[in-house]
Amino acid sequence: QKAAQNLKPVVPIKFHISSRTDTGVHALCNAAHLDIQRAPGKPAFSEKQLVRSLNYHLKPEPIRILNAYRVTNSFHARFSALSRTYIYRLLMGCAHYSEIPVFEKDLCWAPAGGHLNVPAMQDAAQFLLGTHDFSTFRSLNSETPFQSPIRTIFQADIRPSSGFLSHHYEHRGLEFWELKFRSRSFLYRQVRRMVGALVAVGQGRLTPRHIKELLEIKDARAFPPNAMAPASGLFLKSVEY
Repeated sequence: QKAAQNLKPVVPIKFHISSRTDTGVHALCNAAHLDIQRAPGKPAFSEKQLVRSLNYHLKPEPIRILNAYRVTNSFHARFSALSRTYIYRLLMGCAHYSEIPVFEKDLCWAPAGGHLNVPAMQDAAQFLLGTHDFSTFRSLNSETPFQSPIRTIFQADIRPSSGFLSHHYEHRGLEFWELKFRSRSFLYRQVRRMVGALVAVGQGRLTPRHIKELLEIKDARAFPPNAMAPASGLFLKSVEY
């Protein structure tokens, strides 16, 4: 918003972002919309100009504008979204946090106990697909009384992945896995709770069937204590329109 204000618009700029994320969560890609009105006689910014100008003013920040598109007046970055895709990065094979590669610090979660039972986690993830009341899988906040807990999960996959420069330390037996979730929208901390529950299945603390039971209970207080995944492994991958 500050970067856009440096473009000297006639009317103060207001950014509307598609998705808010918790502190510590990352975004490979997010979307926002803004209205920019230039002084009379000045031509509208081209898409390329806007990208370059905003990035110039964002130089010191850990954020980059990837693309700009001219949209209709009815477009809204949040409400026009058809779906949002999140990925969660897990690192398996670490007996101790000091074994996490230094370049992966704060970019993944290495659950205690080393390897996880991935097939059991994949079975459990199938219970999350479709339309459900996700009350058990949300953290309570000020918006809870006004939000429906009904959400539809289009995709819940668990697949092998690669780490940054991981081919240089393959001998260490570390494995990266990605959990991918796609839905039109998610409840507060829903993805982190779903990941935490699936990891508990992988550790043998829960069975795949327990995921179905947690859904049926429909009570946030029934979620296993201290099972929510940390923010550091979560990435907003994309927003689809």
